[in-house]
Amino acid sequence: MAETNTDAAAEPTAEEISEQKAVRLAKRERLIAASDDLGGGAYPVRLPITATIPEVRDRFVGLGVDEASGEQVGLAGRVVFSRNTGKLCFATLQSGDGSRIQAMISLGEVGEESLAAWKELVDLGDHVFVAGEVITSRRGELSIMAKEWQIAAKAILPLPNLHNELSEETRVRSRYLDLIARDQARRNVIDRARVNASLRRTFEGLGFIEVETPMLQVMHGGASARPFVTHSNAFDTELYLRIAPELYLKRAVVGGIERVFEINRNFRNEGADSTHSPEFAMLEAYEAYGDYTTMADLTQKLIQDAALAATGTHVVTWADGTEYDLGGEWDRLSMYGSLSEAVGEEITAETPMSRLQQLADAEGIEIDHPLPGKFVEELWEHHVKGGLERPTFVMDFPLDTSPLVRQHRSSPGVVEKWDLYVRGFELATGYSELVDPVVQRERFVAQAHLAAAGDPEAMRLDEEFLRALEFGMPPSGGMGMGIDRLLMAITGLGIRETILFPLVK
Repeated sequence: MAETNTDAAAEPTAEEISEQKAVRLAKRERLIAASDDLGGGAYPVRLPITATIPEVRDRFVGLGVDEASGEQVGLAGRVVFSRNTGKLCFATLQSGDGSRIQAMISLGEVGEESLAAWKELVDLGDHVFVAGEVITSRRGELSIMAKEWQIAAKAILPLPNLHNELSEETRVRSRYLDLIARDQARRNVIDRARVNASLRRTFEGLGFIEVETPMLQVMHGGASARPFVTHSNAFDTELYLRIAPELYLKRAVVGGIERVFEINRNFRNEGADSTHSPEFAMLEAYEAYGDYTTMADLTQKLIQDAALAATGTHVVTWADGTEYDLGGEWDRLSMYGSLSEAVGEEITAETPMSRLQQLADAEGIEIDHPLPGKFVEELWEHHVKGGLERPTFVMDFPLDTSPLVRQHRSSPGVVEKWDLYVRGFELATGYSELVDPVVQRERFVAQAHLAAAGDPEAMRLDEEFLRALEFGMPPSGGMGMGIDRLLMAITGLGIRETILFPLVK
């Protein structure tokens, strides 16, 4: 007898799953052995599909109660509910987008042998094809009164109980089950696709060109991060999975691609938590003759356009029901100015390390880093970050923590860099790019000294990039934004929900 789904059904044990698998494998063998009689075995190559479930639902939305349309369709879907009675069987078929329709298998339409085969061979989770007239039931439910049916793909393992919420562990490790069971999981995939399409449309409208840069690199650079290391047998050399595409995109600007962007994967051999993943999607863009203020304007437009594309509004509703306003003009505040206000004294790039250490000690903040700028950033996060409610560009960072950024045009010891904070986490960063090859070499040398001293995140001296700069890079603005975090800002979900197949142990 085929399985049925009820609200009270408990999750099967491992032993029960093993027993069900054995039963389903036997049905698979029967389907294959009797393929001529039963339509095409357990896994036919092709089926005579003429419509999808969403199309039929849209087309016949006005059909009355207990009414026949007179039109025949052939469609397929996964069986997510099944109820077998004497002369009439009911099944709910679900399409990939979650749309559902009822299939009715009756003795009068398909005959005794076909009805018996349905009852014996069709289980929850199977993909089936049905062809017949579009009707509505006595309860007004849109249905297909099948004249014929066929297994489209036999499921060997049983579905989890779709009336129970999947555990987070199951959702992450078995995303395919999550996609079957949860509307939110399917929406996440659609939202991400809409966001990526929106980003590309916005860039195209502004004259940017999309390129692809290497993921395997002979030297890691473009950010301060710990890389993944691998080995190339063909070249017999150590290679790094890229931590950022920055240095290659800047080469493109040197070559005359003055507005350039890339959406692709980055890899950082660091921690994983609710806002970090070792593998993540990243957007970076560079604009010749722009600066960090023009890149802030661009970033705001990119995010607001993406919110509209995904949700139809700038006031997004997160998964927990909270509303968050991404519209309007976003705040911009100075890191040093806001920190000074928070601690009650002026903090500048000239503030002695000893004083910064005292301020950190007074708050119980442990900072194991040799750079004064790191103390400024940690103190700012402690005192200011938690009070940011609206999207906010935090402007003007310490020079020593941003070696690839142009020095501020009016504030010594500071660089023209911003970080965008949304929902309390860093969503994007932007710069006025350092294009002077002499100064860039000095910064790289300083980084090389840190690397030699044991800093695993420090960048190395990249002679090829410096050579490209020596051919002349125009004054430029640059920005980077995590795609996964952008989805977090729009949906209110954690990073493992916004990544379709996140890395797990």
